[in-house]
Amino acid sequence: MSYKAVFEALWNDYVSLTPDAQKVHDLFTQAGETVLNDHIAFRTFDLPGIDVEALARPFLANGYVEKGQYHFESKKLFAKHYEHQTDPSAPRVFISQLLTGQLSPFVQQTAKACAAAIPAHMLQSDELIVAGNIWGKPSYTTYLKLRDESEYAAWLYVYGFRANHFTVNINALKVFDTIEKVNQHLKDNGFLLNTSGGEIKGTREELLQQSSTLAQITPIAFAEGTHEIPSCYYEFAIRYPDTDGKLYSGFIAKSADKIFESTDFYKK
Repeated sequence: MSYKAVFEALWNDYVSLTPDAQKVHDLFTQAGETVLNDHIAFRTFDLPGIDVEALARPFLANGYVEKGQYHFESKKLFAKHYEHQTDPSAPRVFISQLLTGQLSPFVQQTAKACAAAIPAHMLQSDELIVAGNIWGKPSYTTYLKLRDESEYAAWLYVYGFRANHFTVNINALKVFDTIEKVNQHLKDNGFLLNTSGGEIKGTREELLQQSSTLAQITPIAFAEGTHEIPSCYYEFAIRYPDTDGKLYSGFIAKSADKIFESTDFYKK
């Protein structure tokens, strides 16, 4: 698959699971804006065959290169981001993994059981990145127990390999050309924002500011019946010029740490 085909498949899956994402996208296009994607993000476990490097494979094969590494000690995560070498319009790719060895035996056993249930042919396929949950119908009891320890693990257990979020590139917007204007437009239209660490994560001085909606609450069929839990969210990012005059292209760990919490459970 070309990287453009991968992004299209991911977008179609994303909006089918999270219809609010399409509504947000339309909110800006209907105002005359061109919505470009700054980056897309994935979650995985640090296990052989499904770790960061495994999920990066279809991108690396299509002109992407590794550009940065990030550590999230409190959430026990490690991440890398990738950029396309020749296509500046290609979205960045951000892939994080849960450091399972730093979590309880229950989390470790659950992660290993998920990995063991993946068909061998899928582990070698570029389709893995868009496969979703390929280990079977989740247990609500297991989901709740994982959530007590790691919201990240709980989300990954239910949803598997798919876009955790897409990100509107505010630099490409004309009317809503600041993150404050974007956030206000979202709130005016009834969308809830992630306020962990403030509505705006990062500063102009850090060269990157981000905000995000709270993940949409979605009915999921568990083994014990249907329950409503957070699914995916939409992020917004504006980048500022570095000392060389070029827009900063990386990520800020302390801001990303708070963005992760967009999928934390909340009551509607």
